[in-house]
Amino acid sequence: MKRREFITLLGGAAAAWPLAARAQQADRARRIGVLVSGVENDPEMQARLAGFRQGLERFGWSVGRNVRVDYRFAAADADRAHALGEELISLRPDVLVALATQPARALQKQTRAIPIVFSGVIDPVGAGLITSLAKPGGNLTGTLLYEESIVGKWLAMLKEISPQLARVAVMTNPKTASQTFNQAAKVFAQSLTIELVPSFVETAAEIERALEAFARVPNGGLLVLPDLTLVAHRDLVIALATRYRLPAVYQARFWVAAGGLMSYGTDRIVASRQVAYYVDRILHGEQPGDLPVQGPTRFETTLNLRSAKALNLTIPPGLLVAADEVIE
Repeated sequence: MKRREFITLLGGAAAAWPLAARAQQADRARRIGVLVSGVENDPEMQARLAGFRQGLERFGWSVGRNVRVDYRFAAADADRAHALGEELISLRPDVLVALATQPARALQKQTRAIPIVFSGVIDPVGAGLITSLAKPGGNLTGTLLYEESIVGKWLAMLKEISPQLARVAVMTNPKTASQTFNQAAKVFAQSLTIELVPSFVETAAEIERALEAFARVPNGGLLVLPDLTLVAHRDLVIALATRYRLPAVYQARFWVAAGGLMSYGTDRIVASRQVAYYVDRILHGEQPGDLPVQGPTRFETTLNLRSAKALNLTIPPGLLVAADEVIE
């Protein structure tokens, strides 16, 4: 059930751009290429793309009238992302959109001329996409998925729901692990008297082995960091966390909708509307390298009562009050 309605209007600078000014588009139809990390039939991804289109419409861009949008879905495959990026670039778009780090890297390798707006990226500086958040430089800008301090919120949620918690497996892919996040996690874990256990996985078999070994010692919990591989295996991760009675916190609502215990993360539909705002500015002549990377503006907490019951956990009143959605 929904505990709080989200404000869906873009805030801050986006709201300052009058719609009347945006309605005066160029005579020719503009073209946008969108490279997506996931698969086309993923409901969560379709919701994000719908949010992007809604954002475009807010700024006066109507698909079929004055803008065309071409989509390609890489299904978490780096080689596929590179090939699909070539396809999109061959269409000569006015601007490219990359949803996640992998597509952004694929596009960056192939063009330094076409503007690229990214979303769903954790550490764009560390990933080599931009020079700095304030002054990206080059042909890329976009929105952050999370800032490093969010790790403290994830660990605090685990400690709140399981006060005896002493160890947390931090599950991520070694190919996408952010050193910025790892360093932040160490600082917050120390303040909460939690031992962090790095858990680097790339395959389903590695996920099974890692969680089985970790669960042999009591008072453990699980923190699943953002990664396409883990998203692809989310049903397995959730099933193993339940089997081994590991309270787990995830970084997006769709994990909890699939049966996970709890999540705290960016409202990705709002983030998609932020992307539309920067696409609009670029189509009006601004340079991506001059547009500072935007931080997340809207967060949501989701809890799953059925999962809590399966883990024999009682959700504290503080977490319940803070939740934007409680799945029963």
